[in-house]
Amino acid sequence: MSIIETVTDVDNTFLSRREITCNFAGLGGKLKNLEAADMISKEFKLDGKVVIPMRLRTHVGKSHVTGTFYVYDDENLAKKHVNPTIFSRIEKIKAKLAEAQAVETSEETSDEVKAEDKTSEESKPEEKDK
Repeated sequence: MSIIETVTDVDNTFLSRREITCNFAGLGGKLKNLEAADMISKEFKLDGKVVIPMRLRTHVGKSHVTGTFYVYDDENLAKKHVNPTIFSRIEKIKAKLAEAQAVETSEETSDEVKAEDKTSEESKPEEKDK
C-alpha cells in the first residue's frame, strides 16, 4: 500500500497548471513542504516540472495529511500566478538545507583530517624507535 493516496488530479487548462490533492497516510506532524513536493514529483513522474506545495493540512485525531500541489511546466508562469511569498518561503527553506549540508560536509572533512593527523602521529613514534 502506498503512502500517497490521490484525492483529486485536475488539469486546469485556463491557468496552464495541474492541481493535485493527495492524502499522506501516517505522516501527521512529520511531513515538510519540500519533502512532500519531492514525494509528489517521484510518485507522478514530474521530472523537469515545477511542483509548488500550496497547502499541507493535518487532520485532528488522525495521522494523515492532506496536501494541495500546483504543477507548472514553466517557472516564469508559476511566478506570475502564485503569490511571491510562497516562493520566498521555499527559497528560505532551500537556503537553510544548503547551509546544513555545507556544515555537515565541512565537519566530515575536518573529522577526516583529524583522523589522518592521528594516524600520522601514531606512525611517527614507531619510525623513531627503529
